[in-house]
Amino acid sequence: MRTDLIRKTALTAAGLAFTGGAIAGPVTTAYAASDAKPTTQTQTDRKGHGERELGVRYEAQPNFYYCGPAATRNALSVQGKNINVDDMAKEMGTTEAGTNSINDITPVLNKETGKTNAYRSVEISTPDADGKQTDTLRADIVKTVDDGRAVVANIAGTSTDTDGTTHSYEGGHYISVVGYRDNGNTVTIADSADPNQAAYQISVEHLADWIATRGYATS
Repeated sequence: MRTDLIRKTALTAAGLAFTGGAIAGPVTTAYAASDAKPTTQTQTDRKGHGERELGVRYEAQPNFYYCGPAATRNALSVQGKNINVDDMAKEMGTTEAGTNSINDITPVLNKETGKTNAYRSVEISTPDADGKQTDTLRADIVKTVDDGRAVVANIAGTSTDTDGTTHSYEGGHYISVVGYRDNGNTVTIADSADPNQAAYQISVEHLADWIATRGYATS
């Protein structure tokens, strides 16, 4: 795996915070909810019927720059694991500038899954995802979820979910993809940023464009 995969070609001190996934702007009261006991989201599991969702022991991120560790923690929770986000943040090199790239998350997912090749990094390097990249993402999500694992994605920009709600992370963010329906055309997101919007669904086309210029960790 290339160590420079998905890393920006020009990282300035000012731009670093907008590369790794630290959420720009002040911390809102939503993060305070992370001190509460994690909630369990009851999910359907219908493998082989064009849809499947994994049970997530959701936990919100404790601060504005821990989206990488928090998304990884939520992703690993579908495997019944509960790893301390501070420990993962150290392994990922997370700072107040965020977590630099998906390449810093994939090794942690492999370590905690217990397999060196459970996850790999995939790059969508173009400004917008094309049809082939979207098809690959769809197939990757279906395979990973069917394997009982969640995808972790590095996103940036603004997108709209299937209910018409807008989610904006212009400074970058990490999310978990924990399910799919309609054979992967619609996917379920676990988002650590706001426990009031902990889970939502989005089209795979919108997700692919959200990931564009960055990448995701998948089976």
